[in-house]
Amino acid sequence: MLISGKPHKKGACTGTLRTPAQERELLRDLARKAEQALAGVQMASMDELTLLPNRHGFIALARSGLDACGQLDRPATLLFFNLDDFKRINYLFGRAEGDDALKTFADVLRIAFRESDVTGRLEGATFVVLLTGSGSVDITAIKARLEEILDERNATVHRGYDIRFSIGQIEYDPAVHGTVEELLAQIERVMGR
Repeated sequence: MLISGKPHKKGACTGTLRTPAQERELLRDLARKAEQALAGVQMASMDELTLLPNRHGFIALARSGLDACGQLDRPATLLFFNLDDFKRINYLFGRAEGDDALKTFADVLRIAFRESDVTGRLEGATFVVLLTGSGSVDITAIKARLEEILDERNATVHRGYDIRFSIGQIEYDPAVHGTVEELLAQIERVMGR
């Protein structure tokens, strides 16, 4: 159909006529809405403070990591971290300083582990890393490496405290840990959470 020398198309639902420019604008609007929906899903899976996956995001990524390890017949190990004296930091230095300690520790984890490992913040001062393709690891060496990076950070930023942490590990066993959630539940029990 031609109106005023320009082709028009009927709208699918309303029966109204649209110009090509209106259709392009409608498509742009739909693309913006799709991008916003995707951003919403990503934000729902990400901890806003540390920019690490939150519990929900970690579980989804860890499932994929464990599936890949299962297909390749490779081991996996879950490391569990808890910042020591975190409540004391918040109480003595304020919430903003506590937030800074969490962000610093998240950065240290990003630096210390491989891209193939899955890192996340579960809640509060609790972090986890799923080491894909790695069996039981030397926690002492990992702790020393993380403390070395933290010592560098602590030396450059003059706070009234040093960031310290506790660490635990559980090697993934598909016969014992049917799901990522079961693996997390076991390590939380071991770490006294």
